[in-house]
Amino acid sequence: MTLHTSDDTEIASLIKVRLETSDDEADIEALAAAAFGPGRFSRAAFRLREGVASDPKLSFIAKLDDRLAGSVKLTPCLIGGKKALVLGPLVVDPDFRKLGIGRELMNRSLFEARRQGHSLAVLVGDYAYYGPFGFDRVAPGQITFPGPADPLRILACELAPGVLDGYRGQAERDFG
Repeated sequence: MTLHTSDDTEIASLIKVRLETSDDEADIEALAAAAFGPGRFSRAAFRLREGVASDPKLSFIAKLDDRLAGSVKLTPCLIGGKKALVLGPLVVDPDFRKLGIGRELMNRSLFEARRQGHSLAVLVGDYAYYGPFGFDRVAPGQITFPGPADPLRILACELAPGVLDGYRGQAERDFG
C-alpha cells in the first residue's frame, strides 16, 4: 500500500513525531524486522546496542493516525571509556518514504541530544545520507565497532564543538 499522492506535503503534515514509549516497542521491532530482516542482528551497530536500552528522552517515532511511519533511537555507549551515543536504527516504513520523515526524526533526536548536553553521536552508515545532519567520516582506526564494520562507514556527529578529537578506541556498550 503506497500512501503517496500528488500532494505528498499534505500527507507529511498529518504525521506526528513524538518520544517513543514502551507501548510502541512491538510496532518498532516489527518495522525494523520488515525493513532490515534477520541480518540486522549481526551488524556491528546492533551488537553495540544489544542489551542496552535506548535513551527514552532521545528516541522518537513518527505516526500517521495509529500507524507507525518511522522510528529513530539514540542509545548510550562508551568510546575509549568516554560517554557517547550510538544512533540507530533509523527506520521508515516504505509506504512513507520520500516524505521527509527520516529527516524529521534525525533532526529531532540530534537537537534533543545537543539540548540535553550530550557530546558525540556515532553510527555505521552511508555518508551521503547522514552527512547533511552533521555526521562526518571518522579517521580510520580512531573509533572502532564490535564486529565487522567498514571503517569508511563509521561516522560521528559532534554535538558539542571540537569533541571528536578526544574520542579514540573501541565503541562499547554502556550499561550505565
